[in-house]
Amino acid sequence: MVAIIDYDAGNIKSVEKALTALGESAVITRDREEILSAEKVILPGVGAFGDAMEKLRRYRLDEVIKEVVARQTPFLGICLGLQLLFESSEETPGVDGLGILEGKIVKIPDHMGLKVPQIGWNSLKFPNRGKLFQGIDDDSYVYFVHSYYLQAKEPEIVTATTEYAVEIHASVEKANVFACQFHPEKSSDVGLRILQNFVAL
Repeated sequence: MVAIIDYDAGNIKSVEKALTALGESAVITRDREEILSAEKVILPGVGAFGDAMEKLRRYRLDEVIKEVVARQTPFLGICLGLQLLFESSEETPGVDGLGILEGKIVKIPDHMGLKVPQIGWNSLKFPNRGKLFQGIDDDSYVYFVHSYYLQAKEPEIVTATTEYAVEIHASVEKANVFACQFHPEKSSDVGLRILQNFVAL
């Protein structure tokens, strides 16, 4: 069973729908015991960093997430879920992230001809091909919606990058923690393969 963490963020149902399409059992929950007993855990979401951290703390889900990671349960952050795993975001100065991974979230710079937020399809490069991208071709396209992007402190955890005004760290893996800035649940067959790779860990 895959637990999808419910903290009132947007876009959670589409992750459940994608997992169901793969034949996986998924539950949207903020129940501590249900999350801790799951075989895999996903933190999806779109929204603002500070608001999301406030809700995670209000529901004491920040503690649950850290316990899931400590138990070595495979954990996947998607979009805002990736950003929350890191230490801070320029979107909400002074608000600490979960700090499970080292790095910061910064604003995509203004660049002639490119709109912010980045909304749409972009191709991936794999500097360190991780477990999520087994069977995925170089330059495969996935779907992004974001105004802020990750600068990971440890280059060795960056498994996918994309270019949009700057090089964006699009996916990371460290031990049992996985995260994607893009939306695999909205990325057609490539995205479903990425989710399949995760649930097969």
